[in-house]
Amino acid sequence: MLKDEIAAAAVFQPNYFNKIFTDTVPRPHAVKFPSRDSLAKDTSRPRPVPARDTVPPPVPDSLRLDTASVVKTDTVNVRLSKDSLTAPVNYKAEDSIVMYVKKKEFRLYKKADVKYENTTLTGNTMDFNQATGILTSRMGVDTAGKPIDKAVLNDGATSSEMDSVQYNFNSGKAMIYQTRAQYGEGFVASEKVKKQPDNTIFGFRNGYTTCNLDTPHFSFRAKKIKVIPNKLIVSGPANLEIEGIPTPLFIPFAIFPISQGQRTGLLPPQYVVNQQKGLGLENGGYYFGLGEYLDMTVRANIYSYGSWGATFSPSYRKRYKYNGGLNLAYSLTRFGDPEVKEDFSRSKDFHITWSHSQDGKARPGTNFGASVQFGTSSYNTYNVFDASRRLNNNMSSSINYSKSWVGKPYNLTLAANHNQNNSTRQYNINFPDGSFNVNTIYPFQRQEMVGNPKWYEKIGVSYNALLRNNINFADSTFGTPAMFDRLQAGMQHQIPISLSIPLTRNIIMTPNVNYTEKWYIRQQHLEWNPTDKNLDTTYVNGFFRSSAMSAGTSLSTALYGMYGFRNKKSKVQAIRHVMRPNIGVNYSPDLASGKEYDSLQTDMTGIKTPYSFFAGAPFGPSSNQTFAGLTFGIDNNLEMKVRSDKDTSGFRKVKILDGFGISSSYNLVADSFNLSPFVINARTNLFDKVNISASGTIDPYQLNEIGRRVNKYMWKGDKFSLGRLTNANIALSTSFQSQDAKTKEKQKQKEEMEENGELPDAQLEEQRRQLEMMRANPGDYVDFDIPWRLDLSYSLNYTRGRSQDLLRDTTIFTQYLGFSGDFSLTPKWKIIMSSGFDFRLKQISYTTLTISRDLHCWQMSINLVPFGSYRQFSITINPKAGILRDLRINRTRQFQDF
Repeated sequence: MLKDEIAAAAVFQPNYFNKIFTDTVPRPHAVKFPSRDSLAKDTSRPRPVPARDTVPPPVPDSLRLDTASVVKTDTVNVRLSKDSLTAPVNYKAEDSIVMYVKKKEFRLYKKADVKYENTTLTGNTMDFNQATGILTSRMGVDTAGKPIDKAVLNDGATSSEMDSVQYNFNSGKAMIYQTRAQYGEGFVASEKVKKQPDNTIFGFRNGYTTCNLDTPHFSFRAKKIKVIPNKLIVSGPANLEIEGIPTPLFIPFAIFPISQGQRTGLLPPQYVVNQQKGLGLENGGYYFGLGEYLDMTVRANIYSYGSWGATFSPSYRKRYKYNGGLNLAYSLTRFGDPEVKEDFSRSKDFHITWSHSQDGKARPGTNFGASVQFGTSSYNTYNVFDASRRLNNNMSSSINYSKSWVGKPYNLTLAANHNQNNSTRQYNINFPDGSFNVNTIYPFQRQEMVGNPKWYEKIGVSYNALLRNNINFADSTFGTPAMFDRLQAGMQHQIPISLSIPLTRNIIMTPNVNYTEKWYIRQQHLEWNPTDKNLDTTYVNGFFRSSAMSAGTSLSTALYGMYGFRNKKSKVQAIRHVMRPNIGVNYSPDLASGKEYDSLQTDMTGIKTPYSFFAGAPFGPSSNQTFAGLTFGIDNNLEMKVRSDKDTSGFRKVKILDGFGISSSYNLVADSFNLSPFVINARTNLFDKVNISASGTIDPYQLNEIGRRVNKYMWKGDKFSLGRLTNANIALSTSFQSQDAKTKEKQKQKEEMEENGELPDAQLEEQRRQLEMMRANPGDYVDFDIPWRLDLSYSLNYTRGRSQDLLRDTTIFTQYLGFSGDFSLTPKWKIIMSSGFDFRLKQISYTTLTISRDLHCWQMSINLVPFGSYRQFSITINPKAGILRDLRINRTRQFQDF
């Protein structure tokens, strides 16, 4: 036996079986066998004596070379054995390796590992027969009879776990017993498998599942199965088993794609029950993989009551250039029985979304982007059941193109914008909408600055031009002459001139002059109609201009105050107050009264008020009052310095008030109402948790008995008052959540994505699509790593005005408390809720409740909208794996009040 162990290396070096070993060789634990090519080229080994000497023919003198420049190649005439391998074999074992020279066999004990080319095989024990080229690997059994060190075969593309395997190095074929292999998101377990040289698998008595447990929760059982590497898995008749129990669900065949990247194929529909539309199949269709830059998805919905819908969704991308997607949806919803005409109706609706983003590095200085959302007002009513989309009655679109010239002070922007209100069914479209800006230039500045600049060298001039075409119409007038009668177009030019002069170290004076010119293509004329008791409108087309001019100067500074506490052990060490007052003197003459304004009666009182011919124009009318007066305001910031053991300096700053300010103006030349209303605003963030913002308007003038302002200050009345609070609002919001159990792991994944060079715009586009899916199916996207989360928001709005008959004051308070959050009853049960309360209407707002259960490889979600105009209940059970996500069980009941 010692001789067999000494001659171990000779077993896998067949060309040297006749070599006589005289050295003692220790038992190896890791050996690398040479390949056939390495044996042929190895010159370090003793060369056998050739059968006869070969002498090269003499070379003519004219062709002789310098021997110093000749590279000599050592050639060895080695005869390779027929059973030699084409590549080295690396092997090792934890316990021992025993080799039998005469039998040309070896055996590896305990955690054996063999690697040949791209194939790696591990197991508890291994036997190799060089004559047949067959390597046999087996699992082990511990003292308790449990299997250990199962055989694992990895060919570079797939990894298979098995009880035993016979692998032929020469042919690449293998016979595998009791194996379990992973292909993408799925696992295939087979009693017996034949593996072909091209890695094609033929399995006998198989089970396919996406559950990663040794005993899966579910599987599709099939007698025969074929696996085509990197393409698909095909099986014959299959039966669905849950927890090892067969179900009545049989399928005649199954195809599971395992390829990476784009693959064209069918998208299975989902069975639903809709109270309004009947039984239905939703989201069935076809996916077209059209190459690296383009793909397309076509889906359709059909219901038993005759309603149907279709969506067409292409998406495109070009790495480091741009990416985007388009969604075109059309639906036909039927109501009532067609046989009863008075009760039967139908609604034809469409919805279009388009998003496009460009990589900032693709074309420096040029950018194009789009975010379009357009459709009929009733599309969301009949086809959308997501709370966020149903509660939002506004849709908007924006398409933008911008161009800036490198080294030049000007830039261009072109845009098209759209807004619509689904409640009022009003549309507002701006197209085209453009701007051309020349950044501030200093015409008097020297080319080479030496020393301090002169005051006139700080004079800056800029130019801004705006082009806007606006049309506002109701959806019922779309495409009619009444729609185009609402068209407004105009252009505005602005030339601001500014100068900054530091008077002292802390006081800066900023003189400015601004000229504005507006061009319009029509005027609007209004006239009171005493018969109908309303206003008649007529339009006059032509070219009209409106101009305005202003000049002034402003002073601004910052004042700091500090109060320090004497007790050095106090938690609060100091409080700092910063005031930023500003005051300005401005003059703007009245250039519009005689040309752009007229008097108009607007109600039965007969009182006439001025109105502008350009009311409703894109840039509005110019002011019809001369202003020569003061503008003033002040902003405050308050923070304190407190002790902190968490900060390295021992202290930290805590903001008490981020800002608190008041502003107004006084017109010295006005004949009445010289003082403008005071505007107050405040904002802060308490404890880095509670965001608070507030604003309000105070009118300093009194009202008469019919609610009209009179030129008399509030503090000159019977009761002293600084003014009337005409409107105010306050908003608070905060968020709390427990610590994420996998914060570090998720942060690491994010860093890895950044290192892999993921495109920021591609990430944003993918996040946007995922967010839409999460909103539509909140129960399918639950983070069980966060035990609980709570978001709170509160808003209070106050409005003080006059009743429609002008006889009494009206005060309106609106309050709303909103909350949303989730918490885990157990590590596998999660409850998600979103709701609110309207204090004015005294009713609970749109409420959604979701209960989600993590079933390991499956997920169950129960969605409930308990009350309101849109009530629904649904329960969904579906696999987590993306490949089987459409294999879902859904039951939905919906109740709508139209």
